Amino acid sequence: MNVFLDADNISFSYEKAGVNDVLKGVSLSVEKGEFVAVLGHNGSGKSTLAKHFNAINIPDSGSVKVNGMDTGDEKNLLDIRSCTGMVFQNPDNQIVATIVEEDAAFALENLGVEPKEIRRRVDEALKAVDMYDYRMYAPHKLSGGQKQRVAIAGILAMDPDCILLDEPTAMLDPRGRSEVMSTIKKLNKEREVTIVLITHYMDEAAQAQRVVVIDEGEIMIDGTPKQIFSQVETMKNLGLDVPQATELAWRLRKAGFEMPKDILTEDECAKAISRLLG
Repeated sequence: MNVFLDADNISFSYEKAGVNDVLKGVSLSVEKGEFVAVLGHNGSGKSTLAKHFNAINIPDSGSVKVNGMDTGDEKNLLDIRSCTGMVFQNPDNQIVATIVEEDAAFALENLGVEPKEIRRRVDEALKAVDMYDYRMYAPHKLSGGQKQRVAIAGILAMDPDCILLDEPTAMLDPRGRSEVMSTIKKLNKEREVTIVLITHYMDEAAQAQRVVVIDEGEIMIDGTPKQIFSQVETMKNLGLDVPQATELAWRLRKAGFEMPKDILTEDECAKAISRLLG
């Protein structure tokens, strides 16, 4: 097992804001190349946890290691943030330039990377998120999904081993969400980038390899999407939904029909209903 992100019994409070016990003894390991979705209602601590993996937050107790580097040691901060990038909810808060390719190059220029290397990395990053043809566009002329892909390209140009995404599709329409999710899965599968996705959308979480559910600063359940979403009553008790296909199958089971408990997708649900109809 090659652990890339490792939170060991961490606790955290926003003391200046008077918000205590946001995280309560959380332990979580993420392997290199893994795609993990983190779920939880507002205020559950999921975004706070993600920020620990980028050393934006430092635990009050316990420890966090990124690729073996302790986030509590200031000497490690540059290396940690170079190998673990973070994408936030609103792409407009991350886009700083007036031209797409200049925005993707911004961090590299600040690090003093050679111009030829910047050119190579920017072109590669924009191609990876299918935004190369828009490299000379002004970001304000792009759709929300396109802007978010530009923000991802800016992180990708840093050549990170891991990308943390904090509700990156929350402000997007269904098409934009689909574009961003397609990009995330492509980076994970083709480049083996470790992905931690914070999301409110259950259908997005169902596309991950693993789902972690947080409630009131503690990890409640952790498993594959089928293992997690088959626990419909538990999810609802935590104030969370399940994918629509899972919800339909659950309601049919409650009505007395024999439906599998591990249905996630519309295709799986349609096939099960087809079998019921003979």
